[in-house]
Amino acid sequence: MDASAPQIATPVVDPYINRDLSLLEFNRRVLAQVSDPAVPLLERLRFLCISSTNLDEFFEIRVAALKQRLEINAPAAGPDRLTPRQLLDEIRARSLSLVSRQYELLNQALLPALEREGIRFLPRDRWTPAQSRWLDTYFEEEVVPVLTPLTLDPSRPFPRMLNKSLNFIVRLKGRDAFGRLRHRAVVQAPRSLPRVIRLPDELCEPGDNYVLLSSIIHAHVDELFPGLKVEGCYQFRVTRNSNLYVDDEEVDDLVLALQGQLAASRYGAAVRLEINKDCPEDLSDFLLDHFDLERSDLYAVDGPVNLNRLATVCDMAHRPDLCYPPFKPGLPPALRSQEDIFQVLKRQNVLLHHPYESFAPVVDFIARAAADPNVLAIKQTLYRTGAESPFVDHLVKAARAGKEVTVVVELMARFDEAANITLATRLQEAGAHVVYGLVGYKTHAKMALVVRREHGRLVRYVHLGTGNYHPGTARLYTDYGYFSASRQLGEDVHKLFMQLTSLTAARDLSRMLTAPFELFDAIRARIEREARNAEAGRPARIIAKLNALTEPGIIDALYAASGAGVEIDLIVRGICSLRPGIPGLSDNIRVRSIVGRFLEHSRVYYFENGGDPEYFCSSADWMDRNFFRRTEACFPIRRRALKERLKADLDVLLADNCQAWILHGDGHYEKREPGEEPPVSAQEHLLATLASPPG
Repeated sequence: MDASAPQIATPVVDPYINRDLSLLEFNRRVLAQVSDPAVPLLERLRFLCISSTNLDEFFEIRVAALKQRLEINAPAAGPDRLTPRQLLDEIRARSLSLVSRQYELLNQALLPALEREGIRFLPRDRWTPAQSRWLDTYFEEEVVPVLTPLTLDPSRPFPRMLNKSLNFIVRLKGRDAFGRLRHRAVVQAPRSLPRVIRLPDELCEPGDNYVLLSSIIHAHVDELFPGLKVEGCYQFRVTRNSNLYVDDEEVDDLVLALQGQLAASRYGAAVRLEINKDCPEDLSDFLLDHFDLERSDLYAVDGPVNLNRLATVCDMAHRPDLCYPPFKPGLPPALRSQEDIFQVLKRQNVLLHHPYESFAPVVDFIARAAADPNVLAIKQTLYRTGAESPFVDHLVKAARAGKEVTVVVELMARFDEAANITLATRLQEAGAHVVYGLVGYKTHAKMALVVRREHGRLVRYVHLGTGNYHPGTARLYTDYGYFSASRQLGEDVHKLFMQLTSLTAARDLSRMLTAPFELFDAIRARIEREARNAEAGRPARIIAKLNALTEPGIIDALYAASGAGVEIDLIVRGICSLRPGIPGLSDNIRVRSIVGRFLEHSRVYYFENGGDPEYFCSSADWMDRNFFRRTEACFPIRRRALKERLKADLDVLLADNCQAWILHGDGHYEKREPGEEPPVSAQEHLLATLASPPG
């Protein structure tokens, strides 16, 4: 930090919250939605499944990496200085609490409430004779043909278990057809089978009646081992390390290397074993020993081990009265006519706030460019876009029409690697120039550039966003999209694409800030400028809306600015390593997290700048990886009307007292309640003001 910057007071506590523990706290906030009576019932079930999926990914990525650090005796990785062993112990305690709460909510709250609404998950002891006969037939015709029960002995070793697959450990007694004693077997549930089966209406009470595949297999498991006695059958699931490792100095072909890593990751090192709580200790010990896990890696659960699979019921039940009410995304006035978007952008820039406002203009921007004979070139980054992407369809058409199409595809987009390899291949076959993100520096920027010939000269049109080019997530995530025909912005985006394709530096950018080059220094300099302004008695304030805040240098700069008197409001959805409200350290910093119907995903930075406020939207969170190991784009919003829109959005987020959680200095979050104040829900307010009226 610059020597002239305000210095941090001596902290009285560890100044940093551990990022992994903060991530678990976010999952606790997600889980709290399940017990919120204001959330529709099926949405509460969906939040339960989201919390389960989040925890899966936490173990696959974060816990897996910690275990590797422990194996090689690596020192503490974060600024909080917790050792891997200390951190794993704390993760264990908090995860046990989370898992216990998940199944408590399922069994004591959700299942009874769903049953009252006619949505039933029928256990084996409630099947009627007619239902049992139907399920007998289902088992024989749909399950048995794809099932492979395996008894265990030296000639039949323990089978390979796919990451997060549903399996059963079976205790046997007796001799097999060859006269040998049998003690244990494994049954793997095929991935091709649905995990939730709807019973025919004519066999059930009115409503929606479901049976879990695990219940069907459990009820018929003795039929899989004729001549042997089944003394017990217990579900289990193993979670594996899903980190992908590609050495950029050794690999010759990134696609081939990544395809090999994807196949291997399905059978990575085990990191967690989930098993039914009724499983005898000797069988759970047997599984732990096989997967080379410790007892601290065992999670005994009171229900289905694949809890997240219950999410399918949210769509199968067809009960809109138990879901969030549908809405039609709105459009800003400039885009409500049938006028060509290029003509609109000649007059004004356009800011869209998804999902309250439609994502269709973003798709239409690329579609129009693909079909327009005056468009010469299209360039776009793709990080996550979905397997069936309309963007790829339009880019393919443009390439086949002879336009210059350049697509920067980030292959290392976690859990989307296979889909991105497929779409990259499709684009290449159509004749597009496909460039992969540089290994070690993920291309996370969201940019599209259209070059159009108009009256004998070339004009650039750009779209920049805080979220992915993915129509599906655009209905669920809050993000900003920005259209402009600004010459300066167009030149900056052109230089950034040149940087991504040629790996040369993008020099003399006039509008944009980028990582991994100047973004960190630019943000820190603006924080330090606010501190100097506060000390000089000029207006000084910082508001930042982020998904995560972990970078120690930025946190230290915020602490110093707080000490100088800068009022700082941070809206951080997930991980936050900064401790707010600590006397002498962060007195003037407030941190809140909004958890509601939509996933808060947009990144917005506000700096008071002595009374001449600066506004930025960005693809980057304030994390080490975003500043130093990713290609990120941060762009200014300069028009007064659009700045006022952003400020109004930030203000309503800061006023929220229905879905906001306040972070305290000790790392725990407290839900805000309206009390005597009028209730304010930022997401509901934005839906009411930006979405199209119903009807």
